[in-house]
Amino acid sequence: MIKVLLVDDHEMVRLGVRTYLATQPDIDVIGEAGSGQEGVKQALALRPDLILMDIVMDDMDGIEATRQIISAWREAKVLMMTSFVDDDKVYPALEAGATSYVLKTTKASEMATAIRRTYQGESFFEAEVTSKVLARMRSQDAPLHEHLTAREKEVLLLIAAGKTNQEIADTLVIALKTTKVHVSNILSKLMVNDRTQAAIYAHEHHLIKP
Repeated sequence: MIKVLLVDDHEMVRLGVRTYLATQPDIDVIGEAGSGQEGVKQALALRPDLILMDIVMDDMDGIEATRQIISAWREAKVLMMTSFVDDDKVYPALEAGATSYVLKTTKASEMATAIRRTYQGESFFEAEVTSKVLARMRSQDAPLHEHLTAREKEVLLLIAAGKTNQEIADTLVIALKTTKVHVSNILSKLMVNDRTQAAIYAHEHHLIKP
């Protein structure tokens, strides 16, 4: 079961999302929060597999809540669920540590897919969000992999070599959880949805030494 914490200050939104997710055999909403502050408390207390986070809330917005959660618990996976695709919402949310970003207007089945992919360590973005982020990255005249840390580049090369998360952890002598965080960050920064696409990116950009 994928344990989900739902954070949204609109009760009807929480009710609708919770009702739909209750029909999914592999997803369990283990908690709800009606504010950003309460969301931070619940996230750190319950340690869910995934946090479904609204952006615009009165007391503390989802961006700041995400920032505080990630600061205290780096392994947390946050899926932003919002009505906004404005630049001042999308980029700060991703910079705060959100793994995925979907709109409240998305199909219910797509929401479930986003939850599953995010739980598996992938990033999931609406097409509109992907276009925005790619355009911004391209405007900076730097390839996406230049935004990776030195450690993330090492992990990317091992992904391209076909290594599993456990094999990567063993090779770099780091914890498996840390490896999963690195993989998630790589997928997010390269704007790809899975490890296969990340490996293809590495080969296409000649990051693999002969």
